[in-house]
Formats: sequence, C-alpha cells, structure tokens
Amino acid sequence: MRIAVHRLPGLVLTDHEFRVPLDHAQPDGDTITVFCREVVKPDKENAQLPWLVFFQGGPGGASPRPKRRNGWLKKALKEYRVLLLDQRGTGRSSPVTHQTLACFDTPQAQADYLRHFRADAIVKDAESIRKELVGRDEPWSGLGQSYGGFCLATYLSFAPQGLREAIFTGGLPPLERPTDDVYRATYQRVIEKNNRYYERYPDDTERVREIVDYLEGHDTRLPNGDRLSPQRFQQLGIAFGADDGFEKVHYLIEDAFVQGATGREASYVFLHGFEDALHFDTAPIYAILHEAIYCQEEASNWSAQRVRAEYPEFDLAPGKPAFFTGEMIYPWMFDEYKVLQPLKEAAEILAAYDGWPRLYDPDTLGKNTVPCAAAIYYNDMYVERAFSKETAQSIRGIKTWVTSQYEHNGLRSDGEVVLGRLLAMLHGEA
Repeated sequence: MRIAVHRLPGLVLTDHEFRVPLDHAQPDGDTITVFCREVVKPDKENAQLPWLVFFQGGPGGASPRPKRRNGWLKKALKEYRVLLLDQRGTGRSSPVTHQTLACFDTPQAQADYLRHFRADAIVKDAESIRKELVGRDEPWSGLGQSYGGFCLATYLSFAPQGLREAIFTGGLPPLERPTDDVYRATYQRVIEKNNRYYERYPDDTERVREIVDYLEGHDTRLPNGDRLSPQRFQQLGIAFGADDGFEKVHYLIEDAFVQGATGREASYVFLHGFEDALHFDTAPIYAILHEAIYCQEEASNWSAQRVRAEYPEFDLAPGKPAFFTGEMIYPWMFDEYKVLQPLKEAAEILAAYDGWPRLYDPDTLGKNTVPCAAAIYYNDMYVERAFSKETAQSIRGIKTWVTSQYEHNGLRSDGEVVLGRLLAMLHGEA
C-alpha cells in the first residue's frame, strides 16, 4: 500500500507498507508490516523502469535513508527504480526492539517470534512484495550488501524466478560451513587487523593497554548507566572491517582521559563516543540472531564464545598488547547491556535451537541461470574471502571481482564506482 510521497532535490521517494504473514507457512496466522521506500529520479518518475531491490547488511539494521542522490544510489537510478526494503523487524517494518519484545509474556514466546526473522522469511517477504508491486510475472534485480548478499543467495536458492539479476557486495555467504568454521576464520582476520592497527598506530599499544588497566580497576559508567568493562571495550574492533575503522578507534581513544576534580579519569567525550560507536542496544536482532544467520539444522551454542578460547591473543593478560574483537556476539552481553538483559533467556533458547531450516540449496545454485556478479573483498574482516570464493564456485555463471582496493564497506565508501563495475560485468562490458 502506497502511503506517502516526498520530494528531495534529485529524488522522488514513495513510502509503501505491506502486510505479510509472520510465518509464511501459516498465511492465515499473525501478520507483520514490512516497509519499503521507492526511489526514482524526478525526470523518470513515470517511466517504465526495471526495479532494483536493495537488501541491507546486518542483520537488524534498517535500509539506507536517502538524503541526496549520491553513492551507489546515483549510479542505480540511472537505469532502475530502486526499492529500499526495511527487512522485517528493522526500521519501520514492525520493529524488533527490547520495548516491542516486552509485549511477549515469556522468553519462549520471544524466541518463537524471533525464529521468523532470518533470510528465508525476508526473501518470502520480498517475493510477496514483488508480486504485488511489480507484477507476478515480472522479475526484479537484487543488490545485496553484506548480510543482504546472504539474503540474495537464499533468494537464488528458493525463488530464482523472482530475480532478473543478482549483485553481491561483500556478501557471498558460506553455503554449508558449520558456524564454528566461520568464527575460526573471522578470529584469524581480526588478529590480522589488530596487528595492522598497531603497525599504523604503534603508540596505541601503550594507550589501549592503559585504558584496559583503568577499566579493570575502576567501575566506569557510560552515559546510559551501563558499566564499560574491558571486554566491552574490546568490542570497538568491530570497526576494523571498514576503510576508516582504524581511524575511528584511534581518534576515540586519543580522548580517553582527562584530569578531573579527583584526579585522572575517563573523559565524558570518550565515554559518549564509545556508547555511540556500538549499536547492539538499538538493533537487538543483531545481538540475538547474528550467529543464527549461519545456522542450518544446527545450534550455534554461542560459537564465538567457544571458539574464542582457541585464540589466546584476545586474552587481556598483563604486559601484552590488548587486542580488540570483531563482529562477534557473546553471552555476557546480555548481562552487561541493560536493554539486552530482559532478552537473555530468549537469546539462550535461540543459541541452543537446532531446528533452523536450510538457507541455501547448492543443487539449485549449481544450475543457476540468473545473471550474477559479486565483489569479494580480499581483506574482508566480516565475510571470509576463502568461503566466498568457495560459494562463487558453487553458483553457476557468477562473475566475481576479487579486490583489495576496498574493505567490506566498499559500497558505502565508493558506491558509484563499485556498483558501476559490477553492472559492467553483468552487461559484458568489463
């Protein structure tokens, strides 16, 4: 249903809402709302254009909110009508937050609800929307960034007839690897990133160690009242997967201390900046379901926590460099993050759940006829390059661009060039 139209310089934005089943296997059961924003150039508002649906990264984050015609959107709008899909539970799509989950009577009810927020359900939402908005027999193109690429691989596996073409940026998922394999590879990448960080900023070896020692000896509180523990401080390393991640961390920790009324203390500027750097509290889907995005007929059983024991580099032992962690979720977060505390039991239930359906069909992918192109980032900290190359070998006809020019956020940092290269590959021009 079309609900509003807004006009910005160079953009026409049309808001849509759709009702979809919470569980597509029970179409007459409970429903949720999925929000989408249609984007087109003003001079093409009434033109017959192919559609491009964008699947954002995450899980748990909303689709981009356009402010101007730039980046990958600038390139896409030259030939497509773009649909920015707020994946179920994100943005304006029946949001999943600690507030909305408080409406459920028990942790089991919360967990049962959250089981319906993975890529398989997202793809079924997209197919329902495509048939209503574009036409039952009209396929559209898909662009998947990071986790959005995981969704696109699910789309190719179970509803390829809905896709005209598929474009992946840093998002070719491991098709059959167990979750522990994913985190072993990821920890190794994070170790590499830490070493590179300290090579770039050698003075930060002492500075970071000093912060860790301070946090171990002081009950340091963030502006929201949560304690900033050493292990929570380590989570800043999640930024290392982006091209500006080292700088974000370096410039933040430069401001770590001030001389206060009672002596040296953690500065408010640092604490406020730290709190603003991590978003597990505003995107609980990310915290609760991140490991589940890899699970097929298995439980994660807190994979990142278990596998971490194999990598002593992350232990905060005195006298050694303090390494940051990366895109990992740990059970202790549901004790230390105040807004995640009410979700702890639901998170435990889902971590032990082994009934997750399969997300990919290697047989279908091996017979794929949908034109596909993928950017694989050589130094990707979030999506292991070796696993992405394995997957590319399993998708018939896919064209790949393996590059060290960009980090995982290449589509955001230089989207016009990245998308342009992939479209040229699809069209036989590169």
